[in-house]
Amino acid sequence: MNSILTSVKKLLGIAESYTEFDADIIMHINAVFLVLQQLGVGPEKGFSIVDASAVWDDFLPGDERAKTIASYMGAKVRLAFDPPQSSTAMEALKNTVAEMEFRLNIEFDKAES
Repeated sequence: MNSILTSVKKLLGIAESYTEFDADIIMHINAVFLVLQQLGVGPEKGFSIVDASAVWDDFLPGDERAKTIASYMGAKVRLAFDPPQSSTAMEALKNTVAEMEFRLNIEFDKAES
């Protein structure tokens, strides 16, 4: 599976080789991992990355739901790092994030039951 940082950069439209914003993106990724932990998703003690070496399987080993979390991560990081200029696009992205949070909460709550 892909590097967490690389996959988020791809969703942001940033080439893997362009590293100028990596520190900023990593900071936002780690903030989203805290949100995920609070939603009951991922390791109980939390998770963070420091570079492109961490992969999705490190976050949720052997769990196919990590692919869905990658999409959520990309949307949340976009809101913080590169929000849409259009208020309509911004609202649509916020609604998408809210729906993903709702579904992740249900999915991971169901798995714990």
